[in-house]
Amino acid sequence: MISGFIQVSYFAVAVVFILGLKAMSSPVTARKGIVWAGWAMVAATLVTLQTPGMQNYGLMIVAIVLGGALAWWSGRVVKMTDMPQMVAIYNGMGGGAAAAIAALEFARGEVHGTVVATLAVLGALIGSVAFSGSCVAFAKLQGLMKKPIRLPQQNVVNIALAALTALLGLLIIASDAPAGAAIVLFFVLALVLGVILTSPIGGADMPVVISLLNAFTGLAVGFEGYVLGNPALIVAGIVVGASGTLLTQLMAKAMNRPISNVLFTPLTGAAAGGEGEAIEGTMKEFSALDAASVMRYAAKVIIVPGYGMAVAGAQHKVWEMAQLLEEGGVEVAFAIHPVAGRMPGHMNVLLAEAGVPYDKIFDLEEINADFAQADVALVIGANDVVNPVARTDKSSPIYGMPILNVDQAQNVIVVKRGKGAGYSGIENALFYKDNCRMLYGSAQQAIAEVITHVKALEA
Repeated sequence: MISGFIQVSYFAVAVVFILGLKAMSSPVTARKGIVWAGWAMVAATLVTLQTPGMQNYGLMIVAIVLGGALAWWSGRVVKMTDMPQMVAIYNGMGGGAAAAIAALEFARGEVHGTVVATLAVLGALIGSVAFSGSCVAFAKLQGLMKKPIRLPQQNVVNIALAALTALLGLLIIASDAPAGAAIVLFFVLALVLGVILTSPIGGADMPVVISLLNAFTGLAVGFEGYVLGNPALIVAGIVVGASGTLLTQLMAKAMNRPISNVLFTPLTGAAAGGEGEAIEGTMKEFSALDAASVMRYAAKVIIVPGYGMAVAGAQHKVWEMAQLLEEGGVEVAFAIHPVAGRMPGHMNVLLAEAGVPYDKIFDLEEINADFAQADVALVIGANDVVNPVARTDKSSPIYGMPILNVDQAQNVIVVKRGKGAGYSGIENALFYKDNCRMLYGSAQQAIAEVITHVKALEA
């Protein structure tokens, strides 16, 4: 009787998981979808505790209370600008949990049969890579790792380490009672592989990496769900793995780069295979008053947010400025590139948090044709995603990458902290164009000054 109730409950939970994921596809219903999926996970946990023969309730309840309290507290205090690293470390925890389940099952000798052993090893391998790789991603996003670390003959090391780990995994699968030393070495190599794969990757590729690691975590959880015979884990893991894989493909397509290039040919000025053609012209500086005047008397302004806005936490100021312009009769829209920022949807999250209506936020495909009719394109901390060499210079490492057609606007204003190249190390030809002006400074400070001058022009 209780087993039947548990199976029916798992089926209902799986349906709610899928409905929640569907709701997350739209900003309007995303919050609702998260709540649905969250309550479904609570239900799945409570149902699992009813499994006949379950033991160690005390330890499980302590773990749930501690983990839940820590997650609730961190979710409450985290800054919106720190959201990418929080997503990275939480994703890593999922992969680490899946790997820990496999380690425990191997230590107890509960893995029997070739299929179960194979899935346990795959889950352990993928979960370990996701855990250590996510920790490296967190360290990069948090600023604990300042520069990508690339070993001599990096790809050879990657392949050799992956082959050695896979060979050890095959030996564990083939053995009826694998030695403890072999299991420990397997996990150590898998963890090192995650570090080695992720360390060379720079911030420009981070949205793709986070999506890929998310997919890894989902697959690992799904595999370990099969090992435990838990349908809820299987469904949740496969749903996360499938959605993460699709998102990774979309991110890679938005950069016009195969996933293999992200992992084995990181996008940096030094390593990308070419510096591109020489750029002619000079950067022309603009004052906050000049920027305010041009935008105040424009008919249409398109704002392109980037990582610089996130770092400065300037999204509220940007929306305040946009509202002032709209009150003066200016049409304002926001253009979002799929890989802007350091995680998928980074700019959408920041703008939503600032209160920007969803109908004013447009994806690349929706708004690119509008730049030619815009009086002003205001770029705030975005770099590679607006670099026109992606369309014109075949020798550039980012050639073929879909970009926002900012250079086609009548006037372009770029808010930037300094004159350096973007995160990929590639010089931006946009900054040297005749219709482009540079407003130097922190996005928070620069936009605040623009707001002051717009208000003065209104007076």
